[in-house]
Amino acid sequence: MSLSALTPTSPIVLIGAGKMGGALLTGWLAGGLDPKAVIVVDPNPPAETLSLLASHGISHDISAPADVAARVLLLAVKPQMMGAALPAVRALISPETVVVSIAAGTTIATLESALGGAIVRTMPNTPAQVGRGMTGAFANGAVTEADRALVDALLAAVGEVGWVENEGLIDTVTAVSGSGPAYVFLLAECLAAAGVEAGLPPELAARFARQTVVGGGELLNQSPLPAETLRKNVTSPGGTTAAALEVLMADDGFGPLLNRAVAAAKRRAEELAG
Repeated sequence: MSLSALTPTSPIVLIGAGKMGGALLTGWLAGGLDPKAVIVVDPNPPAETLSLLASHGISHDISAPADVAARVLLLAVKPQMMGAALPAVRALISPETVVVSIAAGTTIATLESALGGAIVRTMPNTPAQVGRGMTGAFANGAVTEADRALVDALLAAVGEVGWVENEGLIDTVTAVSGSGPAYVFLLAECLAAAGVEAGLPPELAARFARQTVVGGGELLNQSPLPAETLRKNVTSPGGTTAAALEVLMADDGFGPLLNRAVAAAKRRAEELAG
């Protein structure tokens, strides 16, 4: 199903137009969504979102309109604001509405209790801001095939989508891909710091580290080969990369450390979900 299924009389209502909500909106509009088919509810959108709205002739509402039945209701507010937001959007729900939440820690049960009906819980990540996101999604039993196809099209507008069949796996998705960009950025930080420690000027070390991470990611993106094969292709026996990997792949190296990091993030996601 394409975004053309959304129309001025069967719109998507976006609650919250911050960084992630704005990134999604950018992707939808670039993908051909009719600007008249989206309603934005946010009392104070950031400057970049205001510019996007103005360029497409889209206004934003301070509160949810009272005379609209949403085809898709997308909740892009912070988790701590969800309790106040849910009662305010109840009037937007019709039998045809599918609710999509991108709020970490807000469970399907919480959303069903407040809104009922068809609900999809998702976990996107920040590369959605440049169209390279990865979103995990879980649908409750009321979501139809048509709902799922429409939600998939909306999420795919900013990257790739992976559906899970167990809601608990959304916490794992959060730990792996939701938080994952921060791990990549930390890698770039640490690689630059190591370069400085080894003698490079700070600005040049940061440049080498940044472009290495960017280039490695793009090679991984474009190559059909798995990451393990790409790693081995860089590693000459007895060479410099092999010497570094002996450290990184030691029993107390990068793999076990990342396992502990992901486990810690998953535990926190479970705590937030209650």
